[in-house]
Amino acid sequence: MWLDTPAQLLRTAALTPGSDELRAQFPLLQQAIHGAPLAYLDNAATTAMPLEVLHALQDFETRHRANIHRGVHTLSQLATDDFEAARATLKQFVGATDAHELVFTSGTTESLNLVAHGLWTGGPQQAGLRAGDEIIVSGLEHHANLLPWQRAARQSGAVLRLLRPDAQGRLHVADLQALLSPRTRVLALTASANATGERPPYEDLLRMAAQAGALTVLDAAQAAAHAMPALAQIDCDFLAFSGHKMHGPMGIGVLVGRRSALERLEPLRLGGDMVAQVRWDSATYAELPARLEGGTPNVAGAVGLAAAVRFIERVGRDAIAAHVHALRAQALRGLARIPGITVLCAHATQSALVSFVAAQVHPHDIGTLLDARGIAVRTGHHCAQPLMDHLGLGPSTRASFAAYNTPEEVERLIAAVAHAVEVLR
Repeated sequence: MWLDTPAQLLRTAALTPGSDELRAQFPLLQQAIHGAPLAYLDNAATTAMPLEVLHALQDFETRHRANIHRGVHTLSQLATDDFEAARATLKQFVGATDAHELVFTSGTTESLNLVAHGLWTGGPQQAGLRAGDEIIVSGLEHHANLLPWQRAARQSGAVLRLLRPDAQGRLHVADLQALLSPRTRVLALTASANATGERPPYEDLLRMAAQAGALTVLDAAQAAAHAMPALAQIDCDFLAFSGHKMHGPMGIGVLVGRRSALERLEPLRLGGDMVAQVRWDSATYAELPARLEGGTPNVAGAVGLAAAVRFIERVGRDAIAAHVHALRAQALRGLARIPGITVLCAHATQSALVSFVAAQVHPHDIGTLLDARGIAVRTGHHCAQPLMDHLGLGPSTRASFAAYNTPEEVERLIAAVAHAVEVLR
């Protein structure tokens, strides 16, 4: 019944973060869990999709669904137009210039693997990684921005070096300066740590690495929904993010960066639509972006992601950022009143999430009791086990916020955590 809402009405409705009008755009939120209204606080893992995105997906699948680029029939041409229009929308969203290109992927993980794999497999023409080269990875990273670089180092003979955070989970410019050398080829860094919410000074770190001659890689998955970096204003060769963390579909993501950097990558996927000419024993690749988009792409996903971008722009990036930062501050104040609770990176005021541990209580147990009250959070190492080990606090419980969350939901979270800790101790 949700898709019966007229699309035009959805596009013209006034939307304020946290309002009933905005929440009504999200069918996922209109349900009860274990008899309680759903408080969905797992947005750092996956966000809900608004009706505007669902309508865009339905419209494509029912009117234009066809394979793109290689067809002369009308539906193929319409689908191609939809796909390329989505690319243009995403390029504008990230502030790309004529010097940049955007490649659709399945998500941040594939985007980062594409960069790491593309560099260590590159031949002399691509100036790929070589033995003795150095790759710097920050200690804040999701496994998706660490494991590909571990493999790239093993395969190429390069040396993996770590930009370690301090005991409070901060990265420091001086520490990167000490690591940079004439052999530094890559700096891989997050714009916002998914496990702690730390927002490193990535602008300064990227600039330093670029000045040293290194390629720079920024994982913007946790920033995309509320604090997308402006690509033209930072020294970034490759930027990656996912649709499902910014109210878009699962299975779609982006790798966007400087054309000169993307051209250095050996394609990860070989097959249809990424070649210019094929012979029995050789092939030449197509120009960007096609050469990095082998196979049938997720056209509907791209269309849905573009709709998600329009939704974010309509609500307002600044309004969303202010809203989620305020919710995080409210959660921090409430959790600090609970005996035995330690919040990770409490200083990270620009974060949209709060991670915490409770003395003598396992986070899985906290998450289970919160779920019994209809509150969805994430528990564990959050795919950042080296960072959690470094901080010495073990796995944590993470609540993460989006434009549709409310102060009332935060109060429910605080009360439920206090109850869970009391019961479990």
